[in-house]
Amino acid sequence: MLGVVKPAGVATQAPAPFESLEARIKNYLREREGKTGNLYLAVPHRLDRPVSGAMVFARHVRAARKISTQFEERRVQKVYWALVAGTVTPERGTWTDHLRKVYGHPQAEVVAADHPEAREAVLHYEVRGQGQSPSGDVISWLQVRLETGRTHQVRIQAASRGWPILGDELYGSKIPFGPVVDEPRERAIALHARSLALLHPMTQEPIELVAPVPGYWNELAAGLSDAATPFHWQ
Repeated sequence: MLGVVKPAGVATQAPAPFESLEARIKNYLREREGKTGNLYLAVPHRLDRPVSGAMVFARHVRAARKISTQFEERRVQKVYWALVAGTVTPERGTWTDHLRKVYGHPQAEVVAADHPEAREAVLHYEVRGQGQSPSGDVISWLQVRLETGRTHQVRIQAASRGWPILGDELYGSKIPFGPVVDEPRERAIALHARSLALLHPMTQEPIELVAPVPGYWNELAAGLSDAATPFHWQ
């Protein structure tokens, strides 16, 4: 297995010849191991293109099957960090919604529980800090533990409550975030997969993968106008 820190703006998977994290890793392994031709690499889970953070990949079929089973049975502990617009209240809690993928569009929406395409989405959050952006907007730093893993789950659950993730224009964010790039698909949002905790597929030993935040998170924290409540990424 491989633990990887995914950069924002890169797709987890994409058909050739488009760039993806999967293709980058395969190229790295070919160079490191001096191999040519096809190389097996399983992708047990995914992160959205604009999201950064911890991911795990499998190098052979048995490992892939065992890792995938842990994800399917919700035995992998997934922690995210998010910067959202506004003051999130209460300071900790659980969000439960029913979501569906919007047909023909790369997004999700909240629907009634009895909707035929509804899938329950549950997460637990706590507010770890608050401050102001350089433009004077109040922002909150959330630590999120996912109980389910739905399409765009953290993004839509936060936005539907009036607290969109910074930079996430798809779900209504008005506050820019991350490096300025010309290609919209390469833009980052303030959502980071901070850690994954799972069992090693062969030894069954507990493993925790922790991904540091990208440098531009630190630049934002340093530039917050409310110096009384600086963010410290710990």
